[in-house]
Amino acid sequence: MTERTEATDRAPPRQLTYAQALREALVEEMERDPRVFVLGQDIASHGGIFKVTDGLLGRFGRDRVRDTPISESAIVGAAVGAAVVGARPVVEIMFVDFLTLGMDQLVNQAAKIRYFSGGHAAVPMVVRTQGGAGGGFAAQHSQSLESWFVHVPGLKVVMPATPADAKGLLKSAIRDDNPVIFIEHKMLYFTKGPVPEGDYLVPLGRADVKRMGQDVTVVATSGMVPRALEAAEQLAAEDIDVEVIDPRTLLPLDTETILSSVHKTNRVVVVVESVGRAGVGSDISALISEEAFFDLDAPVCRVHGRFAPVPYNERLEKAWMPSREQIVDAIRRVLT
Repeated sequence: MTERTEATDRAPPRQLTYAQALREALVEEMERDPRVFVLGQDIASHGGIFKVTDGLLGRFGRDRVRDTPISESAIVGAAVGAAVVGARPVVEIMFVDFLTLGMDQLVNQAAKIRYFSGGHAAVPMVVRTQGGAGGGFAAQHSQSLESWFVHVPGLKVVMPATPADAKGLLKSAIRDDNPVIFIEHKMLYFTKGPVPEGDYLVPLGRADVKRMGQDVTVVATSGMVPRALEAAEQLAAEDIDVEVIDPRTLLPLDTETILSSVHKTNRVVVVVESVGRAGVGSDISALISEEAFFDLDAPVCRVHGRFAPVPYNERLEKAWMPSREQIVDAIRRVLT
């Protein structure tokens, strides 16, 4: 296949769901590289809890599509060992909440091996996991824990918001020689969007301007990207021109694209689903305040989840999550 990137692809793409785009990326990378294999709980015959790996067992067999015991520490540890000796494992952890059980393997092993070896050893593994609230999965299955992983040198952290980005970023993550935490928002799996065919790659560490604007910059991540775009469309009727930036990769972070937008608009709202304390939204806000202070005509405004466990009750869960109305209100505040 001829490799293409988002910058060079101009063919009109088909429409796929987010889950279908992820599956296509896995199939293409497994066909391209025999070292790639997938492992996790119920990913083989069951096809995964969100059906991303559905059909892979029949296509690639049990040597490359492996069901595992219910032990996140063992799953991640097995992937670390396989990666160090030359395989390229792709782990599926059902919920990011469960990845807390594999933190030692990730933080103290996978993230450190390249450093300890002076760059001689690589750990080319991907941990696919599902984060975010909105489906009534309750407090132990609905968290946004990306900030935990961004805090660790040696890891890369990816959060795609669209089907095209899901495909292109997953393919790039699988080819990367570092451990990559790939966090998929569970409420995006059945959203549809254009996805280029073939060997489509989105480079890690490159943000995307999802909507051009002149009046205010909104930096939004994962499931908050479509919500920010809805807020921007609502405000367009009031002649407020909102630019929406999706970092896509939180580590490494494309600071250049964010700061360039701030230089243009002079006002910023940062929207994340995770809680505000010591989070990714706080980190991006601090970066802007430090690097673009004299560009700002108003303080950076943050919109984030409430500092509380995610409720199971539908109305309480909705109240916990950042809403379109909160984003609209924040944009209006920085414009006054």
